[in-house]
Amino acid sequence: MNPLARHKASKNSNDPCSDLTPMAERELSACFNAITQLFGSEEAELSAEDWLHELIEIDGLPDSAREWRLITTKVLTQLASRASASSLSSSLSTEPQLA
Repeated sequence: MNPLARHKASKNSNDPCSDLTPMAERELSACFNAITQLFGSEEAELSAEDWLHELIEIDGLPDSAREWRLITTKVLTQLASRASASSLSSSLSTEPQLA
């Protein structure tokens, strides 16, 4: 479940979360859609979970697009590590064994 989806923007324009929620939704959605197109839905779901874990781990909510993008960058680094490990594992299992 997406913890950000539970938040309903306040009608109070002084509420800082009313601006943060759309930024978070756009960033996560863009990340999820790009990963789905490039790596498939399974990797996108894993990365979305990673994204939410990164959000939970930080102290306070990001207040700029740049800070939201840093979360995405960390997630993409994790994705690259998974993809690299998977690629290495695949290449090792398909190489002919020397006798």
